[in-house]
Amino acid sequence: MNIRKSTLAFSLLLAFTAGMAATSALDPVRVAPHIYELAFENDRVRVLQRTIRNGETSPLIEQPDRVVIYLNPCAWLVEEADGSKRMESFKFGEPTWAPAETHGGKTSNVIQQCSVVEVELL
Repeated sequence: MNIRKSTLAFSLLLAFTAGMAATSALDPVRVAPHIYELAFENDRVRVLQRTIRNGETSPLIEQPDRVVIYLNPCAWLVEEADGSKRMESFKFGEPTWAPAETHGGKTSNVIQQCSVVEVELL
């Protein structure tokens, strides 16, 4: 009987902590619903649809490790720490890895509207 209670308590703790990631004060779906839309979620992954528009500034958000898949060709200018600029581009269907980070506050400088799917690992 104690093993059952321990298992139940552990399961509830896991569910609670997994839910915490999705309900963070810096959760992208919560603070930027005009950019991020929840497409799917379970206890292991969360799938977001993201639309990047030229001239749009994303608020500060926090995201876990994730895989990003581009739904159309995307390109934008990236400003380096030394002030130089470089073009970054991705092909339709190209998957990339994005480590956990807190980011935002920068204005998008995309060549055309960019749509991506982000699979967050919880």
